[in-house]
Amino acid sequence: MKDILEEIIAYKRIEVDGFKSVIPLRELSKKVEGLLDNPQPSMREALLRSDTGIIAEFKRKSPSKGWIKEEGQADVIPLSYQQNGAAAVSILTDTKFFGGRDEFIVKARTSGVEIPVLYKNFIVDEYQLFQARYCGASAALLITSALKKDECRMLIRLAHELGLEVLMEMHSEWDLDYAELEPDMYGINNRNLGSFVTDVQNSFMLAAKLPDGVCKVSESGISSPSTVRLLRNIGFNGFLIGESFMKTDDPGKALKSFIEELELIQ
Repeated sequence: MKDILEEIIAYKRIEVDGFKSVIPLRELSKKVEGLLDNPQPSMREALLRSDTGIIAEFKRKSPSKGWIKEEGQADVIPLSYQQNGAAAVSILTDTKFFGGRDEFIVKARTSGVEIPVLYKNFIVDEYQLFQARYCGASAALLITSALKKDECRMLIRLAHELGLEVLMEMHSEWDLDYAELEPDMYGINNRNLGSFVTDVQNSFMLAAKLPDGVCKVSESGISSPSTVRLLRNIGFNGFLIGESFMKTDDPGKALKSFIEELELIQ
């Protein structure tokens, strides 16, 4: 079976080199430096304060399913998520595999999105963290299966220097060694990024193996309010949900209905 993650990472390194040839790191760094006195809202604090903890995702395409909502607009759906109760928004910025762009975060911010925004991409180079900060993200995703431990440690340190929080994503027990790096948020991905097979039981299996007292996020494959309630009961604070909302005619309205149903569950 073809490993999708390996394909994505190989392409990502080539893509980043292309970005650097257009706007060198030194130039991008200077652009970001001018933004550091204007902090973005904390995603970690938003999740810890929220009664629902839902991170609603703007996801137009998937490598496994193709286009989900090709016509989805970044200046409409993320704002609708905010208006309908999302604690935070995740925006896919990978173009080739997920149909995203950095400009989508800019558009979301310009449209009025003030809640935390997660820069959702496959980060393999420090350059991408500067991109995330420059376009208006609050936090960046780091995937342990795509990074060596020392690389992940370095990227967490740099993210913090740039005023970004980190959602560090793990998938299996093999990844739990990275937990000692103390990211702002500890994510468990229910989707195997090699095969793209999803099983929400992964979060239930690994929850107790994460450190106590940290902000925990369950990612992918969540489609039921009852699942969110069960995950919250075992210590999760955040719940990243994308396809369940994006495949509907009105993602914001779908989020609102989801939250209303969740609030009725004891």
